[in-house]
Amino acid sequence: MTPRPCPICRKPRSAEFAPFCSARCRDRDLARWFSEGYAVPGPPADPEDIAREDG
Repeated sequence: MTPRPCPICRKPRSAEFAPFCSARCRDRDLARWFSEGYAVPGPPADPEDIAREDG
């Protein structure tokens, strides 16, 4: 089985930053989550439902 490349730049992965090759690619991925570049499929959560679950 061949090792999978970094999901951001396709370079070989680094054990230190797995599954990425570097801190730069790890941070780029995190920035995509923060900027809503990625999304989990499904209907949007209602903030009131979330508040009831926490209470």
